[in-house]
Amino acid sequence: MSVALIASTADRRLLDESHSTRVMTWIMAIMLFLTVLAAALGLGTLGAAALLDRQLAGRLTVQIVEPVEAKRLDQAARALAALKATRDVTRAVEVDHAKLATLLRPWLGSDAADPDLPIPAMIDVDLGVADAAAVARVRAAVRRVAPSARIDRHESWMSPVRDFMAMVTWLAGGLVLLMAAATAAVVILAARAGLETHRATIEVLHMLGSTDVQVARLFQRRIALDTLVGGLLGTALAFVMVGVIGWQLRALGSDLLAGLTLGVRDWIVLAGLPIAFALLATFAARQAVLGTLGKYL
Repeated sequence: MSVALIASTADRRLLDESHSTRVMTWIMAIMLFLTVLAAALGLGTLGAAALLDRQLAGRLTVQIVEPVEAKRLDQAARALAALKATRDVTRAVEVDHAKLATLLRPWLGSDAADPDLPIPAMIDVDLGVADAAAVARVRAAVRRVAPSARIDRHESWMSPVRDFMAMVTWLAGGLVLLMAAATAAVVILAARAGLETHRATIEVLHMLGSTDVQVARLFQRRIALDTLVGGLLGTALAFVMVGVIGWQLRALGSDLLAGLTLGVRDWIVLAGLPIAFALLATFAARQAVLGTLGKYL
C-alpha cells in the first residue's frame, strides 16, 4: 500500500468513522450559531450607542421654572430670542403647552390641563458644536434674560442607557472570545482523540517516511473542512434569526430599538466569522497534533 493511499484513507476516516455526517460539523454549527448571535448583539448595540451619542450630543432643554404665569411667559420669550441670537445654536423651538399637558397627563390626570397648574415653559435647543464651552455660552446667554431657567443636557439624561449599552457590547465581545476559546478547546480534544484512534495508521505512516508535519496536515485539513461547513451552516441559521429579530424591532416603532440595526460593515464582519473560526481551528489542530506527536510518537 502506498503512502498516498494510506494518507488518503486516514484523511477520510480521521475523526468520525461510523457516521456519514461528522459530529464535529454539528458542534461547529452550534458554536457559530451562538457566536454570530452574540456578535450581532454587540455590533447592533454598538451602532445604537453611536447613534444615540450623535442624536443627543448637541441637544439641550431649557426649562423656565417660574410659578407666576406672566413672568414665565415673558422669560420664555426672552430666552427664546436670546437662543436664536446665539451663534452656537442651530435650532431653538418652544414646546407647545398643550403638548406638555398631554405628556404629563399619565402622572397628573385631568389636572394636567388645569390653567392654574404652573407647568414650566420648555424650549428644545440644538447646538452646532456640542462642547462644554458652547454649552456654557448658551447657559450664560439664557440666564441673563431668564434667571429661573434650568438648562439640561439630553446626554446626561441618557447616560445610564449609554452605560448599559456599553456593558452589553463588552459582554457580547466577551462571549465571542469565549466561544472562540471553546472552539479551540473542542478542536484540540478532537485532534487528540483522532490521534489515539488512528495511532497504528500514524505509526505506519512514520515508518514509510511521513513527517509529523505531513500527518498534522491530514488532521488540520479535515478539521478545517468540518469547521467551515458547520460554521457556514450555523452562520446561515443565525442570519435568519437576526433578520427576524430586526424585523420585530422595527415593528415596535421605537426610535431607540430601531437603532439596533446592522450596517453593511457589520454584516461583512459576521460573514467573516466562519472563515475566522476555520482558520482558528486549523491552527489549533496543527499545534495539538504536532505537540502530541512530539511527546508520544
